[in-house]
Amino acid sequence: MTRSLFKGPFVDSFVFKKLEKKKYDEELPLWSRRSVITPQNVGHKWQIHNGKGFLSFRITESMVGHKFGEFALTRKKGASKKKKKR
Repeated sequence: MTRSLFKGPFVDSFVFKKLEKKKYDEELPLWSRRSVITPQNVGHKWQIHNGKGFLSFRITESMVGHKFGEFALTRKKGASKKKKKR
């Protein structure tokens, strides 16, 4: 079920507080994976928590409207073992 349109996108309040205080090239950690990326975030660098560590990336215009958690994957890709030649 999606969020009601009249409520608008969900963004934690501390995301805006961090955005006001941070410098342009400074990377700040962010644990709120559920927050929506807004146009005010475009061009800024963020470090998103993936459960174990932080992944850093710069926000572009094509990311607006998506959630922060979509760009920080939480699972590793499985590596298949190679068969040994005899």
